[in-house]
Parts: sequence; C-alpha cells; structure tokens
Amino acid sequence: MSHETPTLEAHVRDRLGSRYAKRLRATGRMPAVIYGHGEAPLAVSLDAKETLRHLHHGSHVFKVVTDGGEQTCLVKDLQFGHLGDDVIHVDLTRVNLDEQVEVLVHLEFTGAPAAAAKAGVVLTHVLNEIEVRCKVKDIPEMIRVDLENMTGDALTVGDLQLPPGCVAKTAAEDMVAHLERVGETAEGEAIESDASTSPEVLTARKDEEGAS
Repeated sequence: MSHETPTLEAHVRDRLGSRYAKRLRATGRMPAVIYGHGEAPLAVSLDAKETLRHLHHGSHVFKVVTDGGEQTCLVKDLQFGHLGDDVIHVDLTRVNLDEQVEVLVHLEFTGAPAAAAKAGVVLTHVLNEIEVRCKVKDIPEMIRVDLENMTGDALTVGDLQLPPGCVAKTAAEDMVAHLERVGETAEGEAIESDASTSPEVLTARKDEEGAS
C-alpha cells in the first residue's frame, strides 16, 4: 500500500447482544468481530469516530491492537443502521500483507470528456466501485478515473488504468461511464437548448445494506 496502515486500539468485549451493542455505541465505541487464520472469532470494540474517519478515506486494512498483541486485519463487511447511512458494526478478517485478497475499491472521477460539453449530452456514472484482486499491501485507497481521456461514448472496466499489482475482477465489459444524447428529433438532430454547457453528472445509487 502506498499509505501507512492505520492503527486502531481494540477493547475486548465480554458482553454480546444488541442491547449491549446499543449502549456501547452511545459511549462512542463501535462493535466489531475479528475472524480468520484458524483462530477463534474475537469480539471487540473500536473508537467509532477514528474508525469511520479511516473508512471514509478509503482504508481497507488496519493494524488492530488488543491485549493479545497486534494483528493485521482487512475490512470484510460493514453493517449499516436501519436508515442505511451509518456504519454500526465492522467485521474484520486476519490477513498478512502478502496474501491475495479480493476487495471493492472506490472510483474517483476527475475531468469530463470534451463531448460532454455539447448541448443535449449527459454524462452518466454507472459504477462507483469495482472489485479487484491484489496483495493486501497493494490495496489502493481508490482508483482515479480521468474522464478527459475518454474516447467514444462509453468507458468500461477494461479501459481503466489500474494501480500496480491490481487485477480487475469486475467484468471487463461492464460500463463505468457513458454519454447519452437526449432531446433528439426523429431525424436524429439534437434540439437546441439554453442549458449550461457543463456536463450533467448522474450517479447510480447503490442500495444500502440494512442492519443484520
């Protein structure tokens, strides 16, 4: 990884259940469970504010410190509240830095294709993240997509320039972004518009997972 692995201090939980988890969150702690590598699952709590800050910055891997020592852990799953907009639980799995894993990585779009400046042309973002396979140490925080270099009406996963060591698991033909021409007449001529020449960006919304 090109960035330093964040360190989180974890407190072992000796009580489980939704009622206790709710009380825990009220104190600013986030329930979590550490799995994997042939060891028994370990229920812990993390500082919620610190954990969310790293997650929002695209961190996938943490050094988790407990009374038993330090473990390198990969974020395996996030559980959200009933409104789907807040993380209330984290599942972590033990890994080593040279282990091959498959993870979802956020796409960061920059620029816009020249064709998007034309009247009646709409730029649509179809994917906000793709799945890649790489070593734990090579997991990127995000994948930058420069739309200024987009040629044609569509950009697919196969067109993306991935960071070193990363291989796309999302199908190469899956569309990442595309241009749509709206307001055309039957003869195919675009209807003139007084709208701004700035491209309109529509981002597909992904259903949030509810709390489990």
